[in-house]
Amino acid sequence: MIYVVATLTVKPEARAEVIAAAKACIAATRKETGCIAYDMHESVTDPAKLVFVEQWETAEALGPHGKSDHMRAFGRVVAAGVTAPPRIEVITPAKVDVR
Repeated sequence: MIYVVATLTVKPEARAEVIAAAKACIAATRKETGCIAYDMHESVTDPAKLVFVEQWETAEALGPHGKSDHMRAFGRVVAAGVTAPPRIEVITPAKVDVR
């Protein structure tokens, strides 16, 4: 299992367009092989921050996602609508006993 957490800082004037593009991208991504979950969240302290949390079966399943047509289309909207490059973290479940 692999997770991706991507944080965007969106220009106020581009927020509606980025969210609309994200909705289309999310719908298409959820149909991809290996996608378990793909959700968008809004910061409660900073309206410019959108956080995407993805869950994938394997790293191999995640690979084609970035090259998909819907991600490329979303990427074009994001490139024009953010104030800084997206912050993307790929994480895996901890392999330590946290009980």
